[in-house]
Amino acid sequence: MTSEERVDRLVRDADPGRVGVVGDLGGVKQSLLEEIMSESVFERVVEVPRRRARVRRFAGVVTAAAVLVSVVPASIVLRGQSEERGLVPIATPDAQVVYSPLVLAVAERNPRLLINRSGWEVVRLSEFDDEYGTIAFRRGGRELEMTWYSAAGYADRYADRLVGSPAKSVRVDGWPGDLFEFFSGDFSVLTRPRDGMFVEMQTSGNWSRKDFDRVLGDIVRVDVRTWLAVLPAEMVMPVRERAAKVLADVPLPPGFDVDALEDVGVGDSYQFGVGVTSRVGCGWIAEWQRARASGDVAGVRRAVDALRSSHGWRVLRDMDKTGDWPEVFWEYADEIAAGTLRPGYVQGLDCR
Repeated sequence: MTSEERVDRLVRDADPGRVGVVGDLGGVKQSLLEEIMSESVFERVVEVPRRRARVRRFAGVVTAAAVLVSVVPASIVLRGQSEERGLVPIATPDAQVVYSPLVLAVAERNPRLLINRSGWEVVRLSEFDDEYGTIAFRRGGRELEMTWYSAAGYADRYADRLVGSPAKSVRVDGWPGDLFEFFSGDFSVLTRPRDGMFVEMQTSGNWSRKDFDRVLGDIVRVDVRTWLAVLPAEMVMPVRERAAKVLADVPLPPGFDVDALEDVGVGDSYQFGVGVTSRVGCGWIAEWQRARASGDVAGVRRAVDALRSSHGWRVLRDMDKTGDWPEVFWEYADEIAAGTLRPGYVQGLDCR
């Protein structure tokens, strides 16, 4: 019996249709995952020829003085393939570009998967780190989102996907995975854990199985600098430079440390805006609470005025066109202007 047949048999035995909203797949989940992770199914695969040079692991600490001194044009897209994959680079990294330590370290630790086909552009990049992150590619009316997670969450996510669809074995640039097809017409692929993480790829838009198979065949893992060269310039800009643009018309609370924004992370403009304005809002709330407790009337007024002015901050007005974060922020700002504040602001604004 082949490896795929063994997995299919376990899936049939599980009969996901009998599973409730929350459950353990009737005890089959554990045995199924043990099969997937076993040497016979997961480890013992035929080695395929390498299509890329081996990426050297991140070694040593990058000097803190290294910053991005020039950026890649945002118009860079993935280049087309030659008939023999690998001969034409996806993007041409600029050897003169120097990236910040944060950007390099994060890029080193994530899977760095790209679609090696012309026309696909990076349209979204969430705040990410070495355990979680999302990058989305779009071409025409189709979008493919890739999210990477710590391997610790693989078992639960795999079991959850089985409830909606049987698993079919696939490979992504030699990386074993499982494909799930849902009634909505969407597809999902979970790669099996490797190097402490796994990736889920999810479609949205008008896809057929043939389309998805073709794109899966075009996905490759690349080195750090090639991956960074594909990202829009704003996503890899030094934090201080990005923050200066966001904070141009934003009053800062006492003691606000712009350098501390380094740990906001790397992400698209919306996610970065969330991280920065969250810190500003939480800082002003802390100042408002301090001033009220100490009877500092002038301090209370400064905090109220600063938060009330948030309705005019350019960053929030721009973000309001695409997401709900500004509305959440303004609700708390308006409460403070009225002299009240719900305890839930800590979670709502992600105050630390």
